[in-house]
Amino acid sequence: MTHRPALPSLPVTDVLDALGDALRAGSNAVLIAPPGAGKTTLVPLALLDAEWRQGGRVIVLEPRRIAARTAARRMAQLLGEPVGKTVGYRVRFDTKTSADTKIEVVTEGVFLRLLSNNPGLEGVAAVLFDEFHERSLNSDLAMALCRDLQQGLRDDLRLLPMSATLEGASLTAFLDAPLIESEGRSFPIDISYQDRLPNEVLEQAVVKAVRGTLAQRSGSILVFLPGRREIERCYEALDGKLGAGTKLFRLYGALDPAEQDAAIAVPQSGTRHVILASAIAETSLTIEGVTTVIDSGLARQPVFDPQSGTARLETVKASKASIHQRAGRAGRFGPGYAVRLWREQQTAALPDHAPPEIEVSDLSGLAVALADWGVRDPKDLAWVTPPPDAATNEARSLLAMLGVVSDDGSLTPLGRQVANTGLDPRLGTMVLKAPETETYLAACLALLVQEQGVGGRGADLGQRLDRLLKDRSQRAKSIRVSAKMIVRTVSTSGGAQTLELHAQTTGRLLLNAYPDRVARRGGQNRFGAVRFKMANGRGVEIAAEDALASKEYLVVADLAGRAGSARILSTAAVEKQDILTVLADQVAQRSSLSFDVQQKAVVAKSGQMLGALELGNTKPTKPASQDALPILLQAIRDHGLLLLPITGSVEALLSRLRFAQHNAAALGLDPVLMMDDESLLNDLEDWLAPFLEGRTSLTSLAPTDLENALWYRATPLDRMTLGRVMPTHFLAPSGSNLPLRYESCCILEVRPQELFGLDRHPSIGSMPIELHLVSPAGRPIQITRDLPGFWRGSWTDVRADLRGRYPKHPWPENPLEAYPTARAKPRKR
Repeated sequence: MTHRPALPSLPVTDVLDALGDALRAGSNAVLIAPPGAGKTTLVPLALLDAEWRQGGRVIVLEPRRIAARTAARRMAQLLGEPVGKTVGYRVRFDTKTSADTKIEVVTEGVFLRLLSNNPGLEGVAAVLFDEFHERSLNSDLAMALCRDLQQGLRDDLRLLPMSATLEGASLTAFLDAPLIESEGRSFPIDISYQDRLPNEVLEQAVVKAVRGTLAQRSGSILVFLPGRREIERCYEALDGKLGAGTKLFRLYGALDPAEQDAAIAVPQSGTRHVILASAIAETSLTIEGVTTVIDSGLARQPVFDPQSGTARLETVKASKASIHQRAGRAGRFGPGYAVRLWREQQTAALPDHAPPEIEVSDLSGLAVALADWGVRDPKDLAWVTPPPDAATNEARSLLAMLGVVSDDGSLTPLGRQVANTGLDPRLGTMVLKAPETETYLAACLALLVQEQGVGGRGADLGQRLDRLLKDRSQRAKSIRVSAKMIVRTVSTSGGAQTLELHAQTTGRLLLNAYPDRVARRGGQNRFGAVRFKMANGRGVEIAAEDALASKEYLVVADLAGRAGSARILSTAAVEKQDILTVLADQVAQRSSLSFDVQQKAVVAKSGQMLGALELGNTKPTKPASQDALPILLQAIRDHGLLLLPITGSVEALLSRLRFAQHNAAALGLDPVLMMDDESLLNDLEDWLAPFLEGRTSLTSLAPTDLENALWYRATPLDRMTLGRVMPTHFLAPSGSNLPLRYESCCILEVRPQELFGLDRHPSIGSMPIELHLVSPAGRPIQITRDLPGFWRGSWTDVRADLRGRYPKHPWPENPLEAYPTARAKPRKR
């Protein structure tokens, strides 16, 4: 047995013997160990002397590159060795291993490439899944493939998921494995809440919390923010304003490794750090010196839309598990503090856990990996969480469009090459289909698209690619080296590569990756952004001041936001002739539908089409009514409800329903569906679509159709109930049936003579009607919500002021004893 330095005693030390016994007796185990227990570094080292290892490597999967590098360095430090000897790591753009390496810490994506090249995992004795509770798409896929391998060819392979939460207990049945629990090491944490003020933007709240903490507490501060955009804004707001002895850092995945390492380095004596971090700092990393955590309560979560085939990142409220993990970072070395930027009462409404990525992500990469593994249907594998059918079907459609899979679901020759690139299927296809002399440019572009923040933050990928090719930073050099490795993998001739980037090169290369996201310029939306329509039928927009907003055609690589208002994040201009040449097999002569704002109708044209995109040379045709519905709905979303004939009775009904929505409790009504513009626009398919079926024009929509549509939306609130609780008219004591108006309150415009004798203020439910009293000529007299008080007080002044002007109308001294009338000469009582 090799002599090794003694390992430190940490909470997980107490269960290492039990863990060793479990893995010696069987193939699998599940370890639950809270942050601070030491599982990431001590467990792999404890397995070095296991007899069952028989010289095989221990692979440790980490969700992020910085976690992999940090874990490897810490383990090597404990062994008194440099990284790359007994312990090494392998991440994208950076590898430190040797023939002596026994423990290899790898990111999950790199492990999938290793598994593809070595499907039997020869030379590997165990795979440890660190932070498995994060449930990334790659970790779930790696677990499914390793379990399949274990049950088929490698019953000697050990699998050990390590989780920080009890959610990991569900893995015991999946792996038929014992559950081993370790205590954590955490000091008490004092949690306080600082709710953001109305209209206070996030960076203002963060600046206030950071300054307050610096003044009141010692130690470093870790601030959790949803993503890079918010981190950069807060960095700009705090930079140069923290005073001597305090250093400001950013920490997110797209940063240069040197900047990441500086952020987690131990503060020098007499200094303290303020670290603005994404979820990258929630787990796996130990950041010494942190005594306070400031939590925005927000997280960035992937959301995949199978209907449009696009994925977006949404900012959502963080889960309870996440905020617990975040707060725990303050109590790793002593008592700590956590400041949460929301109301304490809101915590109970947070979700327990974030959904597994496999439920909300684009599954095209997973589908290629499965086909490369020899699995055509995901249901043929065992999963911790099975992939959703809708996203799986969309992935298959995309791969078929790219030519990556055949009709039976197996990889085509192109697909096998795509699998070998290790790139996203779209980008791998782009590299392989690029002209031989442009393969290097295509590889650089592919890595640029996959690596956030490289080449700047602008939307123009052409400009960013040009900067990448000239950038001398270590990160840019690593990307260029990786691009050359990709070229060696895919290039057959080894011919000379052009390094000259022309204006149209980027867009032309992207066509093979995003044929469904070729976009043509349209008009401006109501907020001034320039709209583009993509070949998949979806509308996107870009700021009018962006230089690319004036281009006729774009290829969109990344976008964010919901259907109808998605923002273009990265794109490149492309020439029409390049579209016709590169995508010749996808361009067809057929009809297209669009919405004419002037006519308020769907119009049809026949011409060259790429998907739903019209490329020119068109002539008018008659639109088919069954195809017009989605065009009409999108037009309403783009231009607002004003496109509909909401006037007269329709406007009055909508006002009543909105009043009912906001005052349901006071009116004794069940909760009413939201009737504000945004809610109505978001739910057009539910309430308006049934009444637009078969139509090609909004002008054919009659007011009664719109009223019926709104009633359909208001269900279960029916007309009889609303008529009883919120009548359209008020029967005055005079016998007149006067219209009621519903705005922020219920309003009745009436002459006081019609209310004579009424000694109680009229109301609906528990809400008083606001009386707008007018003169016989219809001029305003007074607004009141206390009619008896008006009779007792202001009536005397009103009577004195108006009876001389309107002598034919009654102005009695005591209106409670007068006969109500709508006429000039009343009958006597």
